[in-house]
Amino acid sequence: MQLMTLKNKGQFLLLVLFILTLAITLTINAYPLYSWDISYLSIEDKTGLSKERLLINYHELMKYLNHPLINELKMSDFPVSESGAFHFYEVKRLFLINYVLMFITGIPAVSFVSSLWKSGRLWLIKHALAFTALVPIILVFFLLVAFDQVFVAFHHLMFNNDAWLFDPQTDPVIIALPEQYFLHCFTLAVLLFEGFVLFLLIKSKQQLKKLRT
Repeated sequence: MQLMTLKNKGQFLLLVLFILTLAITLTINAYPLYSWDISYLSIEDKTGLSKERLLINYHELMKYLNHPLINELKMSDFPVSESGAFHFYEVKRLFLINYVLMFITGIPAVSFVSSLWKSGRLWLIKHALAFTALVPIILVFFLLVAFDQVFVAFHHLMFNNDAWLFDPQTDPVIIALPEQYFLHCFTLAVLLFEGFVLFLLIKSKQQLKKLRT
């Protein structure tokens, strides 16, 4: 049975990075998730704003975070402190880096999978996919057991300051973005990543089974 070459391993790493950034991109732009959480987490009651107003502000925030040419964050119902604006700027930068990585890795990743798929050699990455599929399972465990610690650790890893610690008095938008919402975002991203990996894993096993018959 043919083993992965060094080149294949590099291509597989690009594939994993593409799947990860794609899952993050889909989660970032999963507007229905926030719309659902408004009701599920009683955000209207906590903020005193209607669902319609909350969605308007959410779209204003996401428009700023997603578009590189928008340099100032303005929300209709939420003032933003200097510290809050700086944190959202850092988040925006991470979003844009994620998008760039997705596009850079997308072409070689899709080309790699397409080549293996058409030649019936998707089984070549079966073991690597199986190992990769274990990672989200471990992450889900930590998300369910200790999300508070994961949430804090994530911010310490991504940001070298404490601007992410919002004061509801100066940055009331944090009331509209409760921690449970971010738990749902993390969970969605993990599930999407796992779903893509499992799809390829199943297909690789099917090709291997066909090869052996």
